[in-house]
Amino acid sequence: MHWKPTAAAVAISVGIMLEIQGCAMAPLTHRGGIQVDRWAEVKADDKTVADILAAFQQAEGALQIQNLDALMNLYAQNYQYHGLGKEDLRKIWAQLFAHYRGLIRNHIFSRIAVRSDQVPTAEITCSGSLYGISTETGERENVDSWYGEVHYLVYQDGAWRIRGHEGAAPQGWLGPWI
Repeated sequence: MHWKPTAAAVAISVGIMLEIQGCAMAPLTHRGGIQVDRWAEVKADDKTVADILAAFQQAEGALQIQNLDALMNLYAQNYQYHGLGKEDLRKIWAQLFAHYRGLIRNHIFSRIAVRSDQVPTAEITCSGSLYGISTETGERENVDSWYGEVHYLVYQDGAWRIRGHEGAAPQGWLGPWI
């Protein structure tokens, strides 16, 4: 007896193949960007959220053209993360620019909580990734990725800036750059 596929079986098979192909192609179609997840917990007014997103968008633009000075505007003067200050971070980004081109980030915010004290602050829970094209191999690489990272922001000099992050530094995070 010879088996003849039904239309439903063909449709399911094609759907599975497209799903697999979509997963395989995902790194090639990574476009970067910043978005607030539709299920995000937001404890801030619309203008404040727009201002926070604008700060990240400006940094994304600076990253894409590898403008180190403009990128560093995202970080507060008193930035600290596991003993690293803003100048240490500048060195890391300079080394990344030397080793990668076409850097793009993807940020998905799942929580935005703003406190409006004398100096407004915010906690942003974010998942995302950083991709770039290696100057050595010419291949697109996942340079970094994070899940549920908490960015601490402060409103400083008329803009939102990152002043640090929660949690332990990822193993190997500093790479060969520091």
